[in-house]
Amino acid sequence: MNSERYAAEFVLQENERENQFGRIWTHDLNVVFADVARYYDRANNVAALGLLNGLRKKFIASIDLQSGQKALDVCAGTNVIGIDLLTRQPDLQMYAVDRSSDMQKVGQQRAQQRGLKIDSTISDVHALPFPDNHFDVVTLQYASRHLRVVEVFEEIRRVLKPGGHFYHCDMLRPANKTVEQLYYLYLRASVGFTAWLFGSGMTSLSCKTYFIDALRVFYSVDELSELLRQIGFVDVRGKGMLGGTIGFHKAVVPADK
Repeated sequence: MNSERYAAEFVLQENERENQFGRIWTHDLNVVFADVARYYDRANNVAALGLLNGLRKKFIASIDLQSGQKALDVCAGTNVIGIDLLTRQPDLQMYAVDRSSDMQKVGQQRAQQRGLKIDSTISDVHALPFPDNHFDVVTLQYASRHLRVVEVFEEIRRVLKPGGHFYHCDMLRPANKTVEQLYYLYLRASVGFTAWLFGSGMTSLSCKTYFIDALRVFYSVDELSELLRQIGFVDVRGKGMLGGTIGFHKAVVPADK
């Protein structure tokens, strides 16, 4: 992260996130996602009290698509976003990138069962293996709190064409302190119950507190909007859902990139 480009508070926050969670991001999460790949989407929907599918439909509806565009889903997991986008716009050139081969194996099986083609790449998303100015649309859903987010957003801006659109959705830190504390209490209960219900492995169980701690030092909707602007996106729009616990963002690469 080039600290000269960003406000001091973002530099401090990113350093704190890296210091606290760098080892978990690099090592433990690979094991976690291998463990949960087979039931990942069902478990998330249980933990979200059945709200996740509705939120995903709203996210997909917010994405502007045109015939023949080239789209990339970053941290694509089980390809739920890619499948939804192709269902909406069947002639998209759809790409997926994720570091978990286990998650993408499930995702490719799901796409093939529906007769859909998604070009899959297994890679660290902090250095996207695609050329500059390559995609019209990039999406990232429910993963940025596990990433060195500035590096990933800079990479997304790099691979987007001038005028290209970035769409982001994730769990965020609520700006309201009362909502924030109630949110953490709920997550502590739901994460533990979901892990027990689906028989998660020991590494997954050991990360239960991480999923809450990661949110404590992540961003609110407005903070993430400002970070996107500092990275160089324009026309940034952020929308909080469910009291700011979920955030949708849309951002555009300048035409004179």
